[in-house]
This record gives sequence, C-alpha cells and structure tokens, in this order.
Amino acid sequence: MVPNEAERDALFKKFGRAFFKQDLDALYDVVTQDFTYSILVDGTSREFRTRDEVAGFFLERNASQKDVRFDNVVFHHAPDATFMTYRVTGIDVASDTAFERVGVERYTFDRGRIAEKDVYSRPV
Repeated sequence: MVPNEAERDALFKKFGRAFFKQDLDALYDVVTQDFTYSILVDGTSREFRTRDEVAGFFLERNASQKDVRFDNVVFHHAPDATFMTYRVTGIDVASDTAFERVGVERYTFDRGRIAEKDVYSRPV
C-alpha cells in the first residue's frame, strides 16, 4: 500500500525526527523491516539493508561530518514515490573545512511504511 500525501507527510515527520536523532527504534517504527538506504559516499555507491548496517553508517558519518544542517527541504509526492530536494551544509572532520551540497532523495513505500531511501547529491 502506498500512503496518500497526508499519510506520507506524517511518516516523514516521524522519519526525519528519528533519522536525525539516530533513534533506530523510532526509525524502524516507520520503515519496513527490509528498509534499504543507498547513498554515494566518496564516489562509492553504498547500500545499507539491515538495522545494524544503518547504525554503523550513522557512526561512520558522525566521525566524518559535524555541524550538519539541512535547509530548503521540499517534498514532491508522485504516485509511487516521494522525492525530497534539499541543501545541506556542514564541516568535514578530516580537513576541518566547510561543505555544501544539493541533492534529491527518492523514497518508496511498502505496506504503508517507508521502504527505501535513495540519496543523490553533489557539491554546490
């Protein structure tokens, strides 16, 4: 079942709060048990399919980025997916330099929950 726009908005509110707090219990209340998170990291496509893999990536990202802030976030609902456009800024820990990226994320749904988060971004 693909949620309607109001249901998606409610899911994304809970998802966003859980994701940025890195609260895996709250996150897995709104995603499917086989949730897949894919992202390009340093030119390498990465895919996380289990709760432990997502938790590991949170730890990895925390060690490489700080002061991360999202703005200009807009959700675009299509019949079978939702796309989120955004701008993100932060500090690269290794080089202590600022970064800025723009991106789009594609979300799909299954059984009324978020099934996939697929991230595409590039430097500004």
